[in-house]
Amino acid sequence: MAVIVPVAPVAQALAAPSPAAAAPAQGFGALLTSGLAAVDARVARADALVAAVARGDTVPMHTVALALEQARLSVEIAAEVRTRMLEAYRDFMTMQV
Repeated sequence: MAVIVPVAPVAQALAAPSPAAAAPAQGFGALLTSGLAAVDARVARADALVAAVARGDTVPMHTVALALEQARLSVEIAAEVRTRMLEAYRDFMTMQV
């Protein structure tokens, strides 16, 4: 019989304040650095779960699927932020003064 695992980390994530609200005094570079670190952490967690499944450990497949999707979305959003930043930079560089 399968055991249902509680979804406590999701509830904690919803209750926790966002990093931007916790430290409003940090600069833009620090915000980007912390965002990229969060993306890297999600990708590393997904890789670890996939490796655990490949080793034959008992990992719920929904946990692996959720971690993979979170990592994919994080990378996709980071790439979109990069694209928007490059567009803004190009707009600034072509601006007439």
